[in-house]
Amino acid sequence: MKISRITCFEVIVPAHPGAIESKGFNKGLHKLPLGAKAGWSVQFDEVPKLLVQLELKNGIIGWGELYRSHNWSTVDAICELLIGQDIESLTLQKLPFAFSREYDGFECAIWDAYAKLKGMRVVDLLGGSVKDKVKVGAWSSHRSQEDIADLALKFQNMGYTCMKFKSDLEDDVVGWCRTIAETAPEMQVILDPNERWLHAFEAKKRIDGLQEIGNILCLEDPLPRWQLNEYHQLRNYASVPIVLHVSLPYIIHGQRIKDSIQAIQLSAVDGFNFNCGLADFQRLDHIASAAELNCWHGSEIDLGILEAMYMHSAAAAASCNWPSDIFGRLIREHDLLKSPLKIEAPYAHLPEGLGLGIEVDMDAVKHYQTKQKAYTL
Repeated sequence: MKISRITCFEVIVPAHPGAIESKGFNKGLHKLPLGAKAGWSVQFDEVPKLLVQLELKNGIIGWGELYRSHNWSTVDAICELLIGQDIESLTLQKLPFAFSREYDGFECAIWDAYAKLKGMRVVDLLGGSVKDKVKVGAWSSHRSQEDIADLALKFQNMGYTCMKFKSDLEDDVVGWCRTIAETAPEMQVILDPNERWLHAFEAKKRIDGLQEIGNILCLEDPLPRWQLNEYHQLRNYASVPIVLHVSLPYIIHGQRIKDSIQAIQLSAVDGFNFNCGLADFQRLDHIASAAELNCWHGSEIDLGILEAMYMHSAAAAASCNWPSDIFGRLIREHDLLKSPLKIEAPYAHLPEGLGLGIEVDMDAVKHYQTKQKAYTL
């Protein structure tokens, strides 16, 4: 069954006003360099994303979504390689093109089309679901102290039991957590400095106060990731769980599956945030499960196609027990799906139907589209 056409839709979907950070803040969250601009200098919702519509000769369509800031040269090369290929000849767990930041989006489209061709769900290609709903959390970037109480109450009233914050050395994270404990005492907190607390002594100063308050679920990537010996020391310093983010799309930073193995060998972590494609997430889940550690599915604050893929991965993963970064339309104006993922906080439900179980809203795609390109036989 040949791949007869691939159409790529480039889109820019902005965030809801106020959904990212407090008024007056301007802290870009796109961690990677963008052209001549340094990492952390551009806000994520300003960066284009690419949707992939992959059509088989019999009319079946598979959908994929790339991480933000795609490389068109790589996209062209992958599409040219795939056009005319018999999808049933592909090895799903190792597709016939080199790993890149664009790989997972094409993997998503291929698996969606293949599952539909076989009358299956994507989760069935992973061996079946171990859960039909996945725990999810609320999310925010940097906030002023004045915004924290209202934000905690808002998410608590929506049903969330955990909220995740981005943070750096300028943020009063102890003050945040104290306010949350007073305002929403059942709410847990994940703090994600994205390696920007820099030194163990800075982390320890904050951990002392956080441990006393007691509502921290875990601390993710507090220090530069190469300092795994310091992660080990922090883990032994206090009862706050330490988590490593293994994000394979950050290929430019050298992140690899083996990072999880090394962290376990060094007793450096209590769990993981994994972000990657379908086959690789299952590999990472098996590593975490064997070590009897928990994980959650990370994201780059994506749109609905990738979030649906994350749901299938998480539903098939025994270790995926912490709140995953699946926000639906909580952050962006639209997820580009006709029907959003069913989220009844604090859970998101596995989509029903073949393949990913979603339907793309082409009117919304056209509304946010900046470019379109087609590849045919």
